[in-house]
Amino acid sequence: MNPSLNSTTAPARQVAVITGASRGLGLALAQALAADGWKLVVTARNPVELAAAADTLRELTTVVALPGTVVDDDHRAHLAHAAAELGGATLLVNNASTLAGYDLDGGPMPILAEFPLPGLLETFEVNVLSPIALTQLLLPQLREREGVVINLSSDAAVEHYLRWGGYGAAKAALDHASGTLAREEPQVRVWSVDPGEMRTRLYQEAAPGEDLSGMPLPESVVPAFRALLRDRPESGRYRAAELLTTVAAGVVGA
Repeated sequence: MNPSLNSTTAPARQVAVITGASRGLGLALAQALAADGWKLVVTARNPVELAAAADTLRELTTVVALPGTVVDDDHRAHLAHAAAELGGATLLVNNASTLAGYDLDGGPMPILAEFPLPGLLETFEVNVLSPIALTQLLLPQLREREGVVINLSSDAAVEHYLRWGGYGAAKAALDHASGTLAREEPQVRVWSVDPGEMRTRLYQEAAPGEDLSGMPLPESVVPAFRALLRDRPESGRYRAAELLTTVAAGVVGA
């Protein structure tokens, strides 16, 4: 089976589960998949934003929108059940994320020496534990369909940026878990993807007052995910910038 974002080749009745799908990259990927006829199970913490996103997506495809937090056991179970009801998941996109586990409210990201431990715990619960837990629930569906898990990473997972220690450590842990899962589940593709800097609300929260107008929008990296889903390279860690370069060079199709 070869899942694709291309409407001309995507098999019927493919189902994708996307967390953090009400805005940013999660919404951009949901819109692309919806346009290609995928059925979607989408979730996000803000019910109003998720409902607005779902209304737009339903103009294109079948959508089940379940507001809630991925750290909640029952909520993850509802997501897995919804995917099964739609025919079974072929794709899981673990996109939901938190910078510090609490509302920065315009303040700076905390340095590790002063990182509130409840916030650090929440950072790891949202960015590491919850993706692993949701993957566990969906693995029977993904195995059956030789599906794909995409875990959203960051350059902060491999670089040491001031005040990004908690977030970066969590993403590094997710990268490591992704690599191990790939070895343990050879029938499923597991890709950890660094999308690069984008003009998103999450990044603006990390850099209050900074002008992000020169940064690319999340939609600009969708072709990188299209290349992955079409060509199904080996499980591993990928950078969207490198994938986009190969797309532009014609090494892989657009």
